[in-house]
Amino acid sequence: MENLVRNRLEQLGLPAGDLYTLPDSQKRFPDGAQYRIEIPSVEGPNALAAVLEEAERYGIRIHRVSQGSGIMMLTDEEIREVARLGHEAQIEVSLFVGPRAAWDTSAQVISPAGRNLGARLRGMDQVVYATQDIIRATQLGIRSVLVADEGQLWLVNEMKKTGDLPTDLVVKISVQMGAANPISVRWMETLGAGTYNVPTDLSLPQLAAIRAAVSLPLDIYVEVPDNFGGFVRHYEVPEMIRVAAPMYVKLGIRNGVDIYPSGRHIEDLAIKQARERVHRAKLVYDLIQRFVPEAVMTAHTAPDLGVPVLV
Repeated sequence: MENLVRNRLEQLGLPAGDLYTLPDSQKRFPDGAQYRIEIPSVEGPNALAAVLEEAERYGIRIHRVSQGSGIMMLTDEEIREVARLGHEAQIEVSLFVGPRAAWDTSAQVISPAGRNLGARLRGMDQVVYATQDIIRATQLGIRSVLVADEGQLWLVNEMKKTGDLPTDLVVKISVQMGAANPISVRWMETLGAGTYNVPTDLSLPQLAAIRAAVSLPLDIYVEVPDNFGGFVRHYEVPEMIRVAAPMYVKLGIRNGVDIYPSGRHIEDLAIKQARERVHRAKLVYDLIQRFVPEAVMTAHTAPDLGVPVLV
């Protein structure tokens, strides 16, 4: 029976199991690069300015920053400012949608068995609110958004087709979506995912199997926030690049503080943690240069990055 399933998977063009042979990935970003660097939890203009300052000080290229508190937690002026900073630096600025289930009146998301539902959209009203959030952000210049619900992913992709949303909008999938096998991630790609943040604990054979099934870039936490496992996987990065390219090397921080939703009351902490994420990125970048200096990184910018536009 097991052979029947594995044979059928192969006939469907899918890996018949996790790829313990760890084959080299021949897939690349459109510019030919194997990896890019992402700094998450960049909560607003001041945190973004700090990230750019630290990146210049360390002499490393940051290709994408992402924000977790949600578009709804930023004023129009703040969104315009992060768009301006991202445009001038030619980096992608990805903002999370909101509201999400964890901020609603749901009891299930705070139960032990329901915590993984916290980023989903609960009911059609939340789908409407969160998609209005995206429309507002794009009108202010944002060209990358972070979603964690399959229904909204499908809707956003349909709205891109009809011109209701910009066709160049990058739809980045949150780690909280949770799809953890090649079939599920391929389904996200089919629904319109532009990049996919895999769960933080996947092994190299599991990542290799996902890569064999999909072409979209994988966003991979190589240092993981404590509330997502707290793993520090720096020394695995060279092999991750080899088997999972194209990928975003994503730097959280261990022993950090959960700052969602962020705001002025904890802005100093958010900025300090953003600076430390760049420091961790420098550590990982130097490790890449020591062990796989031939690995190709996007040098500056690229057309497929969701770089904000000025409006």
